[in-house]
Amino acid sequence: MRPIADAGHLSLLFAAYAEHAFIDEMGVTDTRLIDYLSSLLVRFIHPDQIFAMKRSDGRRYLAIADMLEEIERSEKVGPERRELFRHIGDFALFWTGVFPEAVKRHSRWAQADIEDYTKQGKRSYYVASTYCDTQEQADQAPLLRRLSSDFELCAVGLRRARDLWESDYSTQGQVGM
Repeated sequence: MRPIADAGHLSLLFAAYAEHAFIDEMGVTDTRLIDYLSSLLVRFIHPDQIFAMKRSDGRRYLAIADMLEEIERSEKVGPERRELFRHIGDFALFWTGVFPEAVKRHSRWAQADIEDYTKQGKRSYYVASTYCDTQEQADQAPLLRRLSSDFELCAVGLRRARDLWESDYSTQGQVGM
């Protein structure tokens, strides 16, 4: 079976869907935000990226509550701690935006719902934005704060991007053809 597309092609494809959803349909013109969200889609194609946080025994964390508990127990500081919070924000945004039905039905996430994912995603992005140990982190802080404050808008835009690619897939029979 041949792959649907390579990473470069998918990057362009997701960028086009995100741009169409956010700029054309929603009137959101923040290109930095849109670029971040389209790169999130590309990164999270791989389950290893979605479930990147791992327990000490190597098993992956599947629930936000467990990830947050791990951060509280963790001795990681500065950039590592910031990345953990950013990942939780990305995780929550991906699931609430792209696959909200999975949050609602997934048995391992029985305690979770969209409202909780939204709350934890917003909080995690905000906390990540407060770590500014380097100039790069300080430069990214406004974007992380925007992801926090506009979490729901971003989720709606990601859902719309999914609708667009599903429409193309069903119309063309295969993404990218």
